[in-house]
Amino acid sequence: MAKGKRGVFAWIWFVVWRCLLLLILFLLLLRFMPLSTTAFMLQSPYPVTQQWINIDKLPSHVPMAMVASEDQLFPEHFGVDLNAISKALNQYDDGDALRGASTITQQTAKNLLLWPGRSFVRKGLEAGLAVSLEIIWGKKRILEVYLNVAEFGKGIYGVEAASQHYFHKSASVLTTNEAAQLAVLLPSPRKRDPRNLSPYLRQRVLWVERQMQQLGVGYLKPILDH
Repeated sequence: MAKGKRGVFAWIWFVVWRCLLLLILFLLLLRFMPLSTTAFMLQSPYPVTQQWINIDKLPSHVPMAMVASEDQLFPEHFGVDLNAISKALNQYDDGDALRGASTITQQTAKNLLLWPGRSFVRKGLEAGLAVSLEIIWGKKRILEVYLNVAEFGKGIYGVEAASQHYFHKSASVLTTNEAAQLAVLLPSPRKRDPRNLSPYLRQRVLWVERQMQQLGVGYLKPILDH
């Protein structure tokens, strides 16, 4: 290999590992502090409302509702669901649009550091960041951040702000049914309102509650007690 090419590769490697080191340090810092903003909040076209709430102050059925609705394998995977990704790629090859296939960890990574939209580049970055979060943060912190930065309405981020907006009370006193109502907003939060659910979404709320019962009250206990 020519000396010039070796120099270019050495420079690229130097930049890459420095960027990786900075990313690790940044994620370590975020591991121990409440987050008041994210990349998605900064890109929001609406005024942002968000209030941080410690996961230990939430009843266990609040995180359970989100897991039951969005990612039932959350306690088991390591940031990505390979089966869901494979299925999404097969559907894309068949002519369908590129679908989500995102775990709660991937959604957290996306909300925290990336941008809206769907592309292979963003999905690749999302998956890499998700694995990094699993290593550096662990499940409980990922779930806590997700509950505080997920969008639940136009400019409404986190379960505390959502609970105050829709139910006029803290998320710490949400009922199981109210938690399930918030959970069904997540796929399309800017188009849905728990105070005005369609017949389909009312059935979806009941489905989420049944999934919570089937998973059992202890399903997230090893994570929440960590």
